[in-house]
Amino acid sequence: MRRLHFVSGLIVLILVFSLAACGGSNTGTVSEVGSAEESAPADAESTTAEEAAPTEEPAAEPTEEPAAEEATTDEEPTEEPAEEATAAPAEEEAAEGEAAEATTMEEGSMVEPEFAEMDPANFTNSAVIDNAWMPMLPGMHWAYEGETIEDGESVPHRIEFTVTDLTKEIDGVQNIVAWVVDISNDEVVESELSFYAQDDDGTVWYFGEYPEEYEEGELIAAPTWIAGQEEAKAGVKMVKEPTLDMPVYYQGWGPAVEWSDFGKVARMGEEVCVAVDCYQDVLVIDESSLGEEGAFQQKFYARDVGNISVEWTGEDASKETLEMVVFAELDADALAEIHQLAMEQEARAYENSPDVYGQTAPME
Repeated sequence: MRRLHFVSGLIVLILVFSLAACGGSNTGTVSEVGSAEESAPADAESTTAEEAAPTEEPAAEPTEEPAAEEATTDEEPTEEPAEEATAAPAEEEAAEGEAAEATTMEEGSMVEPEFAEMDPANFTNSAVIDNAWMPMLPGMHWAYEGETIEDGESVPHRIEFTVTDLTKEIDGVQNIVAWVVDISNDEVVESELSFYAQDDDGTVWYFGEYPEEYEEGELIAAPTWIAGQEEAKAGVKMVKEPTLDMPVYYQGWGPAVEWSDFGKVARMGEEVCVAVDCYQDVLVIDESSLGEEGAFQQKFYARDVGNISVEWTGEDASKETLEMVVFAELDADALAEIHQLAMEQEARAYENSPDVYGQTAPME
């Protein structure tokens, strides 16, 4: 049975920032209020901006035998062997084309992702996300620990992901707001507001993000994309019933900041053990972005829990691995504190991103 730990008191890690906005620059410090007594399951989001330029695979050109070349250049081929020689390369070319379309992401080949059609009229209760593979109800909290490989060295990595009690209208759809903190080597390197909504078919969509990237406590970038602004589009994060034959799908589209993540259902029915528990019938989704062909982040999902671990495959330079160490429901006091921190970050968002975030309605 999947376990959800209810927290009575401030016993989960809450990252508190003391941030001062001055000319678009902020500094931050972190203090640990508490830690969960028990561990349990979750869902972490990677928020790095990726190369947005789509790539096209060159058409395969079959190598032809000399006899075939002569046959194709003759205006009036009369010999039967020459006709057979020209037919063979044509059949090989067709077979190669079919093989290219069937190549999987695990083999490192890029299959052109597809955009799903987003209809605001199909989001009648969109801030309630109860998709079994990606539940996101207010107060749900996950923590992940692991490492990334940077310049050949292992760096400790932790992600805190909390579903707030805030909502925000984006592109005509009401979104639930998540607050995500990324910690590398005990230093906060990113704090993010991210926006999710569920349509009436049970599909979870991603509508954008406002990340603050830090280096030694200083804000260095805020590559924001919001659906409906600067040609950005919402994308699919999780369908209600994933299948192996689903097409490759965009998880969002933020061309102004080169955000082009896409996903593909890679495997189903896995058994995966993490620090919290062991899970059956686990779903594996390979994620990448345009310009990173051959590099994939693999996310493992358990029903009624969400993302339980992260691995890598292919030629991923960062080689990030994470596993869920906390799955909790925050109590009222802890959730109120997260609420306040998210509101403070939105206030900075209006200052740091006036042309994009500044065009949106405030969170409620």
